[in-house]
Amino acid sequence: MSHLDRRRFLRDAAATTALVSAGGLAASTTPAQAAPPAAAPTPTTRAKGAISFRWWGTAGWRIDIADRTILVDPFLSRIDTGLFAGAFKTETPLTVRTDVIDQRVEKATTVLVTHTHWDHYMDVPYIAGRTGARVFGTLTAYHLGLAYGVPSAQLSAVKGGEVLDFGDHTVEVVGSLHSRNASYSVAFPGVRVSQPARPATIADLPEGDTLGYLLRVAGGPSVYFTGASDVAERNLSGLTPDVAMVAMQSATTTADYLPRLLAGLDYPKVVVPVHWDNFETPLRNPPVVAPADRARLDDMIAAVRRISPRSRVLVPEYETAYHF
Repeated sequence: MSHLDRRRFLRDAAATTALVSAGGLAASTTPAQAAPPAAAPTPTTRAKGAISFRWWGTAGWRIDIADRTILVDPFLSRIDTGLFAGAFKTETPLTVRTDVIDQRVEKATTVLVTHTHWDHYMDVPYIAGRTGARVFGTLTAYHLGLAYGVPSAQLSAVKGGEVLDFGDHTVEVVGSLHSRNASYSVAFPGVRVSQPARPATIADLPEGDTLGYLLRVAGGPSVYFTGASDVAERNLSGLTPDVAMVAMQSATTTADYLPRLLAGLDYPKVVVPVHWDNFETPLRNPPVVAPADRARLDDMIAAVRRISPRSRVLVPEYETAYHF
């Protein structure tokens, strides 16, 4: 079956078949609710062992593929910066909560970093040191890793266009963009073109350019991960993922974000909103959502259904194993 025909088959199948499960139950289309599952087609070939996706809040994920564990933007410390209380403190110290991380990260083989803001990157150097995982990210992520003492042998700088082969899965790096706030600005802009001093506060971790990642599993799903709500749609041509982890837009200064993203990805059959939770609260279900973000999430779900009516919307809960 050709690549195009396969996409058409998957898209048509999505209209009548639920292809997402969590612990044997169909995943929700609204928070904390479940719908009955329908029978799903069984792939003829698959990577050895189970493939699971667990959301860690913000844009963070743990993906287990057989004996490999991939982490995307793992931010588990969830420190209080005052952001959700309306008293944001840019001088907040970077305090890694090793007790929270250690109970969840017993191993990792690969860490994918979309950008280097604290709520995406802060815990990465500790995780790299604890597990020996290889960290992929921008040149800024590379230089910040060196500043934390991560060996250069564990750091891989990428910029978009790379297709990395791990045997039973590949990772394609996609150049992307960070979202802009109501003032058309990016928080903590800037890059690091050489090794800086060890970061001390959240302001010491700049955006550092932004990437997306497409994970393709042999005999399994293809999944696109975003870390921020803007898109360079011309970079999405031909990706056609089955599933897209889509960051919620918090300001309207980026025009046509969802229409451009979903069209660029050829309308994935499953869309998973991320980066909508209050990531300064403990990682417990149900996720805490600020009132304004709850309204934005509802608007996002409605917009996805309008723009891509064949897509299923899955609103994840923390640490629940989803199988696509």
